Amino acid sequence: MIILFIGDIVGRAGRTLVRRKLPELQSRVQVDLTIANVENTAGGFGLTPPLATRILSWGVDVMTSGNHIFDKREIFDYMDGQPLLLRPGNYPPGTPGAWRTTVSTPSGVEVTVANLQGRVFMPLIDCPFRLAEKELDRPGTITILDFHAEATSEKVAMGWFLDGRVSAVLGTHTHIPTADARVLPGGTAYITDVGMTGPYDSVIGMKRKGSIARFLTGLGARFEPAAANPKLCGVVIDIDEKTGKARRIERVEE
Repeated sequence: MIILFIGDIVGRAGRTLVRRKLPELQSRVQVDLTIANVENTAGGFGLTPPLATRILSWGVDVMTSGNHIFDKREIFDYMDGQPLLLRPGNYPPGTPGAWRTTVSTPSGVEVTVANLQGRVFMPLIDCPFRLAEKELDRPGTITILDFHAEATSEKVAMGWFLDGRVSAVLGTHTHIPTADARVLPGGTAYITDVGMTGPYDSVIGMKRKGSIARFLTGLGARFEPAAANPKLCGVVIDIDEKTGKARRIERVEE
């Protein structure tokens, strides 16, 4: 089976790319299931219920996220009633929303999608490794993990930690596509960062002027979503339906 994972959708530019390009891409690659990280969809920070509904209507089957999913408080109630929008599972008990879901493809194959967040240079929440070991170690099933983390070392460690236990470990959050897409020896597809779906003539999706000013002055200049040079970045994963092991992972840039 073929799974398409779309990297962090950033602002209007990213939304427009998904709406315009996703149907053709799905048809060309013969995608069975589409997953997208949506935590930066609303102006670069967070997500609103109307935007979540639109993204699902465009052909995304499951939405993952990260630390910015909580930036818009109106999403809290929506998350509690929408199992197709995930947040990282290692936040404390009582945090709105679910962190994993199991869906069926049109051919009836079950796929579990899960979401965890790293702790290096990120909020100090529960250990993602312990939770993954306890809840995701199910060889023989198809499980896709969005690991939303800052440090490349933490992402690489999670890939090796779960090799052979899940079908894919896909890094998000840093918005820069990495060149290390591979299938690990145990059959887990891995990439350190899928990249973003948004404007690449920017500083990770934001207008350059405000971002550079922060480095020059140390002051909090305003971040605004950029628009120039938009690209849809993601990965396509080919998974053996019988074993849950990945056969191939390839980067997509449209």
